[in-house]
Amino acid sequence: MTETAATLSQVAAHAGVSLATASRALNGSARKVNAELQARVLASAVELGYSPNVQAQAVARGTSNTVAIVVGDIADPYFSSIASGVIRVADERGLMVTITATGTATAEGTDASREAATLAALRGQRPRVVILAGSRTVDARPSHDDGLAQLSAIVRGGASVALIGPNVPGVRSVTVLNREGATALAVALQQRGYSDFTILAGPENLLTARDRTSGFLDAAPDARVVPGPFSREGGYETMAALLAAGDRPGCVFAVTDVMAVGAMVAMRDAGLTPGTEIAVAGFDDIPLVQDITPALTTVALPLADIGARALELALAESPDAALTTPFAGVVRLRSSTP
Repeated sequence: MTETAATLSQVAAHAGVSLATASRALNGSARKVNAELQARVLASAVELGYSPNVQAQAVARGTSNTVAIVVGDIADPYFSSIASGVIRVADERGLMVTITATGTATAEGTDASREAATLAALRGQRPRVVILAGSRTVDARPSHDDGLAQLSAIVRGGASVALIGPNVPGVRSVTVLNREGATALAVALQQRGYSDFTILAGPENLLTARDRTSGFLDAAPDARVVPGPFSREGGYETMAALLAAGDRPGCVFAVTDVMAVGAMVAMRDAGLTPGTEIAVAGFDDIPLVQDITPALTTVALPLADIGARALELALAESPDAALTTPFAGVVRLRSSTP
């Protein structure tokens, strides 16, 4: 015979208190219950085996104890590394973490409607914090960006918000100095003797991709720019198409490491040796790129620290807390660009 789980009404009756008092004692309402009643309710809950309703707790407090991370593609080590930093701080603060992915950016850019729908759904879950990690699009002005509109609604509902990516006025943000990092990479590659560059540039309307491409062009204005999907498969397909057309650049700069890895596989499939016949560089320094052969030249970002800082910013109670924290990349020259 299956036992029925205890209800809140049964806990209230067992403790000899009203249903409202039992709810406030167990669900963390802003209205406090005196210590003697609190102890009675908690003792009854333990004796009856009552499990609090997480959604009810969120309604009582106005927010839950949850940090919601919204990323582009959780299979991308860039986002999973950022998430690890968020989780580290969440553990220290006694918070739970959920992760939602909005999808990989295609050659045409991101699916803004999917991001907005995801954020709208999160409003009903009453998260304490929302961390949005992903690039905005070139034409995504705050007044016309449905995703940012949903973030504003989440804030009005009592949650804190932080963005990882390009700075948005009035929103606490962790920004990456993408343009400056790409410029420094181009200069370092030129100092190694490279001059014939092709950029696997990702979607043309994605701000992160655009900034990294523009930064590289600042130092190497003659580089060829080839757009494509913002993924490993995108790097593979774009590089394979170039090689099939007879294009053999001296050095390929992919605006993300995962695109660079895809490009290297395409080179091998075409019978070429990356790092010997065509040099390759990426951006981000995701964990695996030091271990592949050849090890990938890239712009290193402290991805876990970026995630950690985003949650710290979102949780900062002081109105004087800095709205924006910038992170600079560091060029790591490895054997893919001998």
